[in-house]
Amino acid sequence: MSDDLLYMVKGPTAFLTINRESRRNAISQEMITALLTRLDHADQDQDIRAVCITGAGDKAFCSGADLAVTLTREEDRLQGARNYATLLKKMSRFGKPLVARVNGPCLAGGLGLMLSCDIVIARDDAYFCTPEVNVGIFPMMVGALLYRNVTRKKAVEMVLTGRKVPAREAEAMGLITRAVDPANLDEVINKTLHLLTNKSPVGTRIGKEAFRSMMDLDFDHAVDYLCEALGKVIATEDALEGMRAFIEKRKPNFQGK
Repeated sequence: MSDDLLYMVKGPTAFLTINRESRRNAISQEMITALLTRLDHADQDQDIRAVCITGAGDKAFCSGADLAVTLTREEDRLQGARNYATLLKKMSRFGKPLVARVNGPCLAGGLGLMLSCDIVIARDDAYFCTPEVNVGIFPMMVGALLYRNVTRKKAVEMVLTGRKVPAREAEAMGLITRAVDPANLDEVINKTLHLLTNKSPVGTRIGKEAFRSMMDLDFDHAVDYLCEALGKVIATEDALEGMRAFIEKRKPNFQGK
């Protein structure tokens, strides 16, 4: 497995660390391949209930594609973009909670990785931007996620100007979940992961898939679709255990069934 990505399991959480600090954790093709493999492994491991993605050091969460590597033959560049698109799609369909621990600036393709996560906790001295326009290109695949997380005017400003958006502003505009004092980042991350990993794995998986699928439905069809999805959740053993635990005033013991 590539050294560009570190993988560690701690209790019910898998930690994925982009390990290219000297390159500001820029995205390499080896890293994309490793991420795809590790995400599959974490999804299949019944003992893992959440995944946390971060960057090594504190220079950046991820600075996007490594342009020094990208300047190759045109067909290679396009294949790299396709691999990145595959990763974004896999992350968006991932069945377990994905948490981004944003330990520094998040740029370009790094924004796509961050936006593909369910929950994003960032240092309040970090910033977010899509600087592709400054080098004559455009944040194409990132735009699909950007437009689904913030209003059109905010998204257009980011992609057309390349302006750096401070973490507190990013929180206010819905780009991230929360901006916290750097000294509190790991405490907030750990509390968030604790909350996530104590929920029903099967209920979470069904719920995530249902919410993803209903996004583009009109209201009536969305309500009907989610009603059917609720039926699937209620039929699980975890739901029965959860309701029994509530009545018996005890902590539920979810088995993911």
